[in-house]
Amino acid sequence: MADVDRRPVVLAVDDDPQVLRAVRRDLRRSYSGDYRVITVPSAAEALEVLDELASRGEEPALLLSDQRMPGTTGVEFLRRSLTLFPDARRVLLTAYADTDAAIAAINEARLDHYLMKPWDPPEERLYPVLDDLLGDWQAARNSKWQGVRVIGMRFSPHTHEVRDFLTRQLVPFKYTEAESSPEATEGQAIPIVEFPDGSRLTAPTIPELAAHLGLPTIAERQAYDLVIVGAGPSGLAAAVYGASEGLTTLAVEREAPGGQAGTSSRIENYLGFPAGLSGGQLAQRATAQARRLGAEILAPQAVTGLRLEDTVKVVTLSDGSEITAQALVLATGVSYNRLNVPGAAELEGAGLYYGAAMTEAMSCAGQTVYVVGGANSAGQGAMYFSRYARHVIMLIRGESLEKSMSQYLIDQISATSNIEVRTHTQVLALEGDARLERLRLDTNGTESVVEADALFTFIGAAPRTDWLPPQITRDERGFLITGTDLDNDCLVAAGWPNSRLPFLLETSVPGIFATGDVRAGAMRRVASAVGEGAMAVAFTHQFLAVP
Repeated sequence: MADVDRRPVVLAVDDDPQVLRAVRRDLRRSYSGDYRVITVPSAAEALEVLDELASRGEEPALLLSDQRMPGTTGVEFLRRSLTLFPDARRVLLTAYADTDAAIAAINEARLDHYLMKPWDPPEERLYPVLDDLLGDWQAARNSKWQGVRVIGMRFSPHTHEVRDFLTRQLVPFKYTEAESSPEATEGQAIPIVEFPDGSRLTAPTIPELAAHLGLPTIAERQAYDLVIVGAGPSGLAAAVYGASEGLTTLAVEREAPGGQAGTSSRIENYLGFPAGLSGGQLAQRATAQARRLGAEILAPQAVTGLRLEDTVKVVTLSDGSEITAQALVLATGVSYNRLNVPGAAELEGAGLYYGAAMTEAMSCAGQTVYVVGGANSAGQGAMYFSRYARHVIMLIRGESLEKSMSQYLIDQISATSNIEVRTHTQVLALEGDARLERLRLDTNGTESVVEADALFTFIGAAPRTDWLPPQITRDERGFLITGTDLDNDCLVAAGWPNSRLPFLLETSVPGIFATGDVRAGAMRRVASAVGEGAMAVAFTHQFLAVP
């Protein structure tokens, strides 16, 4: 019996025989080694192919469809394909007159890209697009469970900590409740983490888990041209530009590459990604890019101290080791503020979560969850929860979302039937026996008690700057003051030693720069953070040339 061809499928559909032949030729020329290329002349036949693939347990990697076809349009075909294969990448072939339909299909059919006909030469107009989409599909496919398993309890703070760490590190794992797992005996410490080689860790600390996974936490050198503290979008941009421009570059991240932005389920207003991308995808791409260009990235690893020795910056890591840098970029970002209400401390990780949309969303299937916050991160979280939870209720203190959230998110929330926005509302207390069960709320001065399965908060922004020496000037909230915002009194108080004024992103210590959300006056957008990371490297070169 002949072997069954189990290669993933690239399916193309077009009713024009000449175009279909061209599609088949170009697809087979570049992808036939790794994919099975199937072409059909109608949407009806394409749907039959998808049904057959589903019945055999196979999956398509890419669906490529013409828009103008009799009976069923390309957008309609791609929309209907979502029920069978939501993870496949979708591309629409359009004429210039159909671009409005293609743009609308980004939301309607989860379109990843649209291509104008003709696409000659394919080396410039077809293959780069499809290579990128297929690479994303393969990365997502490979991130599916391949052996790491977590056995724990949903409302155990330690279990949540381990799951959140693995999620943010993009380590695929399968989660099982201890009560339904024969491996978890009564009285045994949890969570239990099992690995593909058969080894296991019981109630591991995060450093123990990182070491077992082989994550890089030890610097290869003792001295660097540029050390970056924090690997969110700003820090990763600095790592990319620093390494690409010949600087020995190290980025140190206490949690996972991507920072707070890495936890975003969907970023839809980042330039160049019309279909949007998740924070995890952005972090994964930027991390790979920085490492390819020669930057080191340590994660998880925390910076606990900074000492100044003349012009050299001495950075202390949480393991007690020290590294030196000629220039330093502080890109530590911010943390969500903690709820300061009765019950919050006791129920953190047991129904109360700060951020954590990607980690806990699937556990909320069929439940009622509350989201506190009215900025973009809260809106992105609410949209993500709406895919799983029965009811998502957003609590905001203001009268509307308009002052704090991007319009595209407001529109999406308004159009999502299982999301409710409650204005002029704040949380007074959390109640429950070992897990969150109820919330005590205040709405316009009227108190109420509501049942709640989970509460996710996305409120405020606390900078991580308490470990810095006093020479680095901060504002009253702890954000770092830079550039022209440093007046003469600030510079004198900090002992600014130079005749020149600070560069635009430079702090009150020469050669130490601040970028992203930790900087006073930051825009708090991914694109601006990336821009500041790149700018900091330009200023680093100027500093190294003339300190």
